[in-house]
Amino acid sequence: MESVNIGFGAVAFLVVLALAFDFMNGFHDAANAIATVVSTRVMKPHTAVMMAAMCNIAAIFIFQLHVAATVGKGTIDPAIIDHYVVFGALVGGIAWNLITWYYGIPSSSSHALIGGLIGAALAKAGPGSLISAGVIKTVAFILISPLLGMLLGTLMMIIVSWVFRSSTPRRVDKWSRRLQLISASAYALGHGGNDAQKTIGIIWMLLIAAGMNGSDPSAPPMWVIISCYTAIGLGTAFGGWRIIKLMGQKITRLRPVGGFCAQTGGAATLFIATAFGIPVSTTHTITGAIVGVGATRKLSAVRWGIAGTIVWAWILTIPCSALIAAIFWYLGRFFL
Repeated sequence: MESVNIGFGAVAFLVVLALAFDFMNGFHDAANAIATVVSTRVMKPHTAVMMAAMCNIAAIFIFQLHVAATVGKGTIDPAIIDHYVVFGALVGGIAWNLITWYYGIPSSSSHALIGGLIGAALAKAGPGSLISAGVIKTVAFILISPLLGMLLGTLMMIIVSWVFRSSTPRRVDKWSRRLQLISASAYALGHGGNDAQKTIGIIWMLLIAAGMNGSDPSAPPMWVIISCYTAIGLGTAFGGWRIIKLMGQKITRLRPVGGFCAQTGGAATLFIATAFGIPVSTTHTITGAIVGVGATRKLSAVRWGIAGTIVWAWILTIPCSALIAAIFWYLGRFFL
């Protein structure tokens, strides 16, 4: 891809905006990692938040940058990328995150960003600017990731029930509380590994377009990687308490054993998706896992009305963030 004429000031502004989105991602999605461990009273909220934040940052040492490559090079045509496209995409993602955070709706920061990229690309160059394989893969996992989380959460609940079939409820609760510390940490690692890479991909594509990627165009600079993992960890440290309450208490009532099974099923889904470079929603994944665990008791244990509201937010995320991004792509041409 040929570099375009982007001033240093514009690049610096957009990098800061991208890190602001990354911070908001951690803030918005803190509930995904710790809602169950808080609602089952295994950990105090602030302790759980700090644990999740540290795991978000520690993910830098575990996962390769497959998701960053998908976002940076596999969603929209790199040839059309300029500072206006990146600006529109980031504002679309941030605006939708703020709207859903205000109303306490656990939407997907990931899909808000992808929707922003799609909207800005369509506004600039039309449908031909989209890379169908990357877009289809991302959209397909709107359905696949919660279903996989639900399946794995349900299987974990069945396995644990069989393993502890002869144990007393007190013993099951004791072990579940210990195991939930591990499962919450694993989910926070998966959250950091998948979500931080989306912002890495955005900054990477911006630097390539501006001809500022450094000596190795095949990988993002190390400062980008460290900055993005740190920003999402700091965002998680501040937490999104409205969404934590919804995720942990209102979809279904969880006991420690249910929290462990939901987080383990969700973490497994995130690890698989990140290994294959698929930018999935941590929100969708943990919601599916929680529903799966609740449904193993009885279908009426799940508050389907609230679950339905969340699903509508999922459906609307990409088109709404895309629309906002298209508007700000147009406006950005006048003041960037």
